[in-house]
Amino acid sequence: MALGSIGMLLLALVLFAMNYRSERNYGQWFKQWEADRKARRDAELARERGDAPDPGEDPRGPWG
Repeated sequence: MALGSIGMLLLALVLFAMNYRSERNYGQWFKQWEADRKARRDAELARERGDAPDPGEDPRGPWG
């Protein structure tokens, strides 16, 4: 009976670790997507104004 309890505890730990990894990867993907979207929007607005983007400016946005 104790072996079954340990097995269930280990299974719960594995599932938690897999879920945590998935959530962390989603957060990283979303930050990158948002930075890319902001860079595209800034470039579009600059083209509409006729401004060239500053070459020293980081195009990835504040999230890096």
